[in-house]
Amino acid sequence: MNELGRALRRWRDRADPADSGLPSGRARRAAGLRREELAGLAGISVDYVVRLEQGRAGSPSGQVLAALARALRLSDDERRHLFLLGGRALPGGGHMPGELSPGVRRLLDQLAGTPVSVFDAAWTLLEWNPLFAALMGDPSPLRGRERNVVWRHFTGRSGRVRHTAEQAELFEAAVVADLRTATARYPSDPALHGLVAEVSQRSPAFLRLWEEHAVGRHTMAAKTVEHPQVGAVTLDCDVLVAPDSDLRVVLYTAAPGTEAAEKLALLNVVGLQRLWA
Repeated sequence: MNELGRALRRWRDRADPADSGLPSGRARRAAGLRREELAGLAGISVDYVVRLEQGRAGSPSGQVLAALARALRLSDDERRHLFLLGGRALPGGGHMPGELSPGVRRLLDQLAGTPVSVFDAAWTLLEWNPLFAALMGDPSPLRGRERNVVWRHFTGRSGRVRHTAEQAELFEAAVVADLRTATARYPSDPALHGLVAEVSQRSPAFLRLWEEHAVGRHTMAAKTVEHPQVGAVTLDCDVLVAPDSDLRVVLYTAAPGTEAAEKLALLNVVGLQRLWA
């Protein structure tokens, strides 16, 4: 039995048959749902339930996992865990979230000494704090595709960030895999699929990576920013995903006592003065 099988067995034992309109009482030998009952509720065979619980069924489809989640009346967190154990991306709604939650907005406001930006699941810039604008240049004049990281990078408009050949290769693979994962979660979002189609036409490098069908998350990288006032600044770039909104919160930091930390502190004063001048 693997982790998926153990989880299914625990959730099946926990389930109350009465919640699904099934008879309950002392006459039942099973503590929760019988395998036959779970199979009937999920629309799959009893043999498949047995093989899933014994770890002999391979990787179940997203449709099967969704049906099991409904039949077992799993919470949102449990449903996410089920899809993770099953090796499948969790399906999202038809459209990507694009609104900042109060918690994400507070994070943006309170980390005044750290450049912070917020992107949607397609890597389109939504919000940023003043220090991010001082570091990267004010994005306020940018419109439409110009605010999208994928479009800018693969069409040669990467701004102040400078990649080595190795860094560029790693970044491109990670961000394209992340984007493909998003298309699975939001299969009906026209903006997301329009972005993929446009960048595929403009960039052979993007198309090559896209056709590899890799999926994953872009989570961290080192970024060197060529700033016109303080010079080159190499920072750690960490990507946090807001679980309830699927937004990417990107933070740029430097280790204390380093030259990069000193430059970032200088930029927090000089850069903001120039930005608001």
